[in-house]
Amino acid sequence: MLDYALLDALAAVVREGSFERAARVLNVTPSAVSQRVRLLEQRLGQVLVVREQPTRATEAGHALCRHAEQVALLERGLAEAMPALLPGDAAPTARVTLPVAVNADSLATWFVDAAAALASSQPVLFDISLEDQDHTAERLRSGEVVAAVTALAAPVPGCRSVPLGSLRYRATASPAYVARFFAEGVNPQSLAAAPCLIFSRRDRLQDSWMQLAFGASPPVPTHWLPSTQAFVDASVAGLGWGMNPEPLVAGLLARSELVELLPGRSLDVPLYWQCRQGLPLAEVLRDSVCGAAGRVLTRSGAPSL
Repeated sequence: MLDYALLDALAAVVREGSFERAARVLNVTPSAVSQRVRLLEQRLGQVLVVREQPTRATEAGHALCRHAEQVALLERGLAEAMPALLPGDAAPTARVTLPVAVNADSLATWFVDAAAALASSQPVLFDISLEDQDHTAERLRSGEVVAAVTALAAPVPGCRSVPLGSLRYRATASPAYVARFFAEGVNPQSLAAAPCLIFSRRDRLQDSWMQLAFGASPPVPTHWLPSTQAFVDASVAGLGWGMNPEPLVAGLLARSELVELLPGRSLDVPLYWQCRQGLPLAEVLRDSVCGAAGRVLTRSGAPSL
C-alpha cells in the first residue's frame, strides 16, 4: 500500500524542481520533504529522484508521479460528488494539477484562453508541456499528460478524440526580404537560396507548404528559432521567411509589414483534443478548449464537432 503523504512529496519535488520549492508548496521543511522522498525510495528499493538542479524523476519516479496526479484528479471528482467524505485539505476548493501537452502555436494563439476559462471556474493548475502538434500524442500515449492538442485524429488508446478545427498558416516575409530574394518570383529555385525560419527539427510546416505549392520541397538555408513570437518578429525584421499562424500576422499583413510569398496559398493544420476517458473535469475541460479553439481556428480541413 502506498503512503500518499510520501507520494505527494515526490510529486511536489519533481513538479517544482527542488526540495526547497516543494517544501514551500507543502508547507513543511525541506528536510521533511527529503525524508519523505528518501523513505519512499527505501520502501521501493530504487532511486526515484535525480538530485540535480532542477531535480528530475527517474523512470520509476515518473510512473509514481503520474499515479499521484491521477489519484488527485479522482479525489477531485469524489469531492464534487460527496464533499462530506473527504477531509478539509481535500475539499473541492483544493487545486489539482492537469498535465497537458500543447503545440507552441496553439499556446500562442488560443489555448491560454481555454486554460483561463477553466481556471476561473475550477480550482485547477496547468502543467503545460510544449511539443510539435505531430508529436504531442506521444506524451499522451506515454502517460506523461492526461490531455493534448494534437494533429493525430485517431484516438490514443483510452482517450477520446474531438476535432477542434484547423490552425491556418501563411508563408510570410518582410517586403524588403521578398524584394531581395524573390525579385524573379517564388519558385523552388528561389526558395532554395532564401533563408527560412524553422521552429525545431520536428517542424515540417515549411516542407508541407512547399510540397503543396510546388509538388516538391527543396533543401533550404535554415535559421532555427524555437519561439512563436520570435518567428513573427524575425519575419518582420527580414531574417527569413516562415510559416506564421494567421491569427498572429493578420494585422501585420493588413499593414503590409509582412507580405505573403504566394497570396492566398495558405496551409491548414487540423487539430484535435484528446483526453483520457473517465478523467474528472474532462467535460468542462473539453468545453473550455473547444470554445477557445472555435473562436480562432478555421473549420476548413477538419470535420465538424
